[in-house]
Amino acid sequence: MATCEVCGTRILFGAVKHGEHRYCSAKCVKEAAWIFASKSVPDAEVEREVRAIHQGTCPKCKGPGPIDVHTSHRVYSALVITSWSSHPVIACRSCGRKEQFKHAIYSFVLGWWGFPFGLVVTPVQVIRNVCGMIGLSGPDPSTPSPALARAVRLSLAARKRSVMALPASKPAG
Repeated sequence: MATCEVCGTRILFGAVKHGEHRYCSAKCVKEAAWIFASKSVPDAEVEREVRAIHQGTCPKCKGPGPIDVHTSHRVYSALVITSWSSHPVIACRSCGRKEQFKHAIYSFVLGWWGFPFGLVVTPVQVIRNVCGMIGLSGPDPSTPSPALARAVRLSLAARKRSVMALPASKPAG
């Protein structure tokens, strides 16, 4: 089974191919440029920032860490249309669980109404969220996850790129 090289989503059908690479959508194809740019960010800088974020305060609730990437999963179905997705959030464990709970309820209520995929994907997404909520899946709180390092690396690359793109300031005159 193919995996999107940008977001890590497993691709069952409809992979977008760009050269030797596979992506889940055209949006991820565009974001792939950031991945290549992120490789120029020094590892030491990434590690320093990852440690600061992991031990910092939660960006959602301002509570104490550890902070990491927590992923919730949802599905929506209507007759013959079924859409499922994963939603990573950088937050504390409590905020990550809240997102997983919210998407488990969303999926349980709105996921069943499509045939045939709604009936198949809904229990999968609900179980994935429940496993995340009870701690069977998700990041280890004692150490930053590779997903957090990847998000930090991309963020640093974006910051560097935006600084490089700023026009030179003119002297006041």
